Amino acid sequence: MANLRFALAGNPNSGKTTLFNALTGSTAHVGNWPGVTVDKKVGTYKKGDTPVEIVDLPGIYSLSPYTPEEVIARNYILDEQPDCIINIVDATNLERNLYLTTQLLEIDVPVVIALNMTDVLEKRGDDIDEQTLEKRIGVPVVEISALKSTNVDTLVERGLEAVQKQRKGESVLQHSALWHVVQNAKIALELKGVSSPVFHAVKLVEKDELEVQNHPDEARAVDDFLRLHDEANLDAEAEIADARYKYIEKNFTTTLKRAASYQKHEMSKSDKVDKVMTHKWAGIPIFLVILFAVFHLTFSENFLYLGSIIPAFGEWCGVESEGVWKAVFFADGLNSPGVILFNLLDLLTGTLGDLAVAGLESANASPWAIGLIVEGVLGGVFGVLSFLPQILVLFLLFSILEDSGYMARVAFILDRIFRRFGVSGRAFMPMIMGFGCSVPAMINSRTLADENERTATVRVIPFFSCGAKLPILTAIAGGLVTAFGFANADIITYGMYVIGILVAFVALIAMRSTTMKGETPTFIMELPAYHMPGFKNLMLHLWEKMKHFIQKAFTVILASTIVIWFLSNFGWAFWKGMVDMDKSILASIGSVVQYIFTPLGFGAQLGRFGWVFAVAAVTGLIAKENVVGTFYTLAACLLGLMSEGSFITELNALHLDPTVVGDLLAYLADADAVLVGAYAEGELETLAMIAATGITPAGLISFIVFNMTTIPCFAAVATAKGELTNKKFFWTLLFWLATSFLASAVVYSVISVWWTVFIWAAVAAAATVGIIYWNKREKV
Repeated sequence: MANLRFALAGNPNSGKTTLFNALTGSTAHVGNWPGVTVDKKVGTYKKGDTPVEIVDLPGIYSLSPYTPEEVIARNYILDEQPDCIINIVDATNLERNLYLTTQLLEIDVPVVIALNMTDVLEKRGDDIDEQTLEKRIGVPVVEISALKSTNVDTLVERGLEAVQKQRKGESVLQHSALWHVVQNAKIALELKGVSSPVFHAVKLVEKDELEVQNHPDEARAVDDFLRLHDEANLDAEAEIADARYKYIEKNFTTTLKRAASYQKHEMSKSDKVDKVMTHKWAGIPIFLVILFAVFHLTFSENFLYLGSIIPAFGEWCGVESEGVWKAVFFADGLNSPGVILFNLLDLLTGTLGDLAVAGLESANASPWAIGLIVEGVLGGVFGVLSFLPQILVLFLLFSILEDSGYMARVAFILDRIFRRFGVSGRAFMPMIMGFGCSVPAMINSRTLADENERTATVRVIPFFSCGAKLPILTAIAGGLVTAFGFANADIITYGMYVIGILVAFVALIAMRSTTMKGETPTFIMELPAYHMPGFKNLMLHLWEKMKHFIQKAFTVILASTIVIWFLSNFGWAFWKGMVDMDKSILASIGSVVQYIFTPLGFGAQLGRFGWVFAVAAVTGLIAKENVVGTFYTLAACLLGLMSEGSFITELNALHLDPTVVGDLLAYLADADAVLVGAYAEGELETLAMIAATGITPAGLISFIVFNMTTIPCFAAVATAKGELTNKKFFWTLLFWLATSFLASAVVYSVISVWWTVFIWAAVAAAATVGIIYWNKREKV
């Protein structure tokens, strides 16, 4: 016997996906914006005697075909006919949520209402008479708290009871002026054998687009009937919507008993907070400060700048003589939580590396075998895995902002600013998801009704740097601080994220003003009340992220680092044995590719070993983590150069602290010779690259910008191909390449020669004038 199927239907932010997770233990993403579950999410409820398949439908406000989400939910309910619909209703917004309920009741399917967030009502002192509401609405009503998993088992039990009885759709429109028209349409549809005739009849009277297409004869009959009764000019859809709300207000909302202290126009706590958080002028600066705080908690080696504020504390933190554990927790000051966790994992991977080397040497393994395992396999994989704690901390903080309701406010703020440029706030939802991963973010772009806006959004999502790009930022930021005396690494990392966001906004505006023009859809979004995120949901998010990252580390990245090690240690006549890195297969290929990146600052101007940056950028197209994995492998190959005085000369030319020079040389000879926590992960490898190539700070920053804005990893590219037509996908690849080259060239030239900013400003002004002129010509 096939499992029963229950469909979850409800308004956005009603707690629908949270309930899905509570019922199924699924790791479906939980968020506070419309359309977070555009794809059907399917799980199984296994706690009872009867397994139940649970389908999580998109969040919708009605069953009218205005958005892709509404079409998906409507088609599933009508065509796939679930055994029961669980309608999640936000008890704190009863009237608005019950509008969808009145439409679901018109369908021939059992319905159970899950009255969610009743715990919030209790805190307010409000109360809903559950039994009276159930009696008046005619279907089971169960009070639940999806966040706390309260009464969710009872909810399923009531659903299992409901499916035992056949249910016919009923409408609340009996007292509407158009009820007689609905009745005539219903009779015609019944004679035709249409299921759920009440629902279809109401939609025909509303002149619903899909309904008119499916039942043209009945639609014409309805028009004739309306003309016969002098109702042809009546706005049927508005009349029916008004009748629904009047019925809800008269019969359903009266079951809500307000607290004695309730005042109708009193502002809620969330409303008071929003007076500041969504303020016209303060909203964006507050968002930028919050974003900086997120990066500071993740990357700072001087947490809260205590080492700078209290000099004596900073001096004490800088003393490394007290051993490994002090270096784990302290650097220029107290390390941030992200850095502490990073150092702890680095300590573990370093210990495992020691054991591997000792084991191989005791087994008298050949040099190439030791090099393959230690440098090619463990060096690359451990190097990437070391960043896992910081990626998880960053992802956790973004999840907290999202689940608390703040990210919905960000979309509202940005919609207010960018709507004039043809970009709606709805487009920013998938973009912000890009901070986690580009793949689900691109899939989420399906919520955008305008095809051109959707294409433009898919193209800029990779500019919102995901966790996979984090190792590149951290490694190079550490190298910039140590080699060139830049400010704190967390400020550099934050600045790179902001540059990515700015590039996305500029590119989006440019596309919506030229090749991707279209109507700016109306953006209606409910701002959920601020609340504490559920611990279980946050942990499910982190587990899914960690699992995905580790799987990638031991598959794609492992294979890539082995290939890179082989190509960098063997020449074309590989059967003759290992060669110096500058005579390897990788060097010969990289030397050709290198010239392409000359305008970006990491090309031909870097000399003999400049190709290493070109190779790292190319390997990043497979997976962005490969960039740092390539750094590890190539830096290890510099061991052969240590006998050359030129390498020492280049190190001294950087004017590094003698201790740093000593640590770098010792590290290249023995990776475990340097104290854990003394340097950021990848920092010494970056320093080795800087010394070997002579790359400038401008070139390093340009390298970061290129990797943040170029073609994303293979998984994201495959997703984009699935979301776009072949033609648009081809132009999207060219767009990513052109944007990354242009953005990197601008950054490199401006940092290298400051007055070139005026040249680029003139180019931008000319392009803007050209676009305006072209658009005016088109209007004429």
